[in-house]
Amino acid sequence: MGFVYTNKKQPSLEQILALYNDAGWSSYTKQPDRLKQAIEQSAYVLTCYDQEKLVGLLRAVGDETTILYIQDILVLKAYKRKRIGSELMRRTLSAYSHVRQIVLLTDESDETRGFYKSLGFQSCDDGKLVAFARFNLGESI
Repeated sequence: MGFVYTNKKQPSLEQILALYNDAGWSSYTKQPDRLKQAIEQSAYVLTCYDQEKLVGLLRAVGDETTILYIQDILVLKAYKRKRIGSELMRRTLSAYSHVRQIVLLTDESDETRGFYKSLGFQSCDDGKLVAFARFNLGESI
């Protein structure tokens, strides 16, 4: 049996924490209730299951009309290189083909750069675009 992709089933908190911990995203897992709330309040959440096991998740925020921001895309390490991430992105891009801007911010690596470029994304450091980010990590302004 193949993988099941769905945007109809909310994963449990235990499944969410297992996925985010596997990715090493501890800044999310330190506050599990906030992470669950963020997922529940996202504009779009697409999950991938291997039977009942959550193996991939993509979540997006935005107005779903003019902008969609890919906030998180995760695949369990044991399931990488099985095209799950590509399929999560393909399905999301198809569902939101009417949206003018689809953006994301991610860590720098050759693998990451190649992955997103293969999906038609442009890097903001290639001279055509500019991107800015600000992270509030508890410090005062």
